[in-house]
Amino acid sequence: MSRTPVKPFLINKDEEGRVRLTVRETRYNMQNYPIVTATVLDETFATATAARAYARDNFGAEAGQFAAK
Repeated sequence: MSRTPVKPFLINKDEEGRVRLTVRETRYNMQNYPIVTATVLDETFATATAARAYARDNFGAEAGQFAAK
């Protein structure tokens, strides 16, 4: 069975229009089922580019590891 991996960083806008960054960690259980833990950071950003820069500087994010909602 093929499963599409979840990108570790999600960038989206909240209800007030602020850009938020969510850090996601994927683990697999004994049956190889993915378990995703998502943590929304408290910090907000002016743009998606600023959120990407923050993820790159603080979490070592690379191009292709971002999803947008």
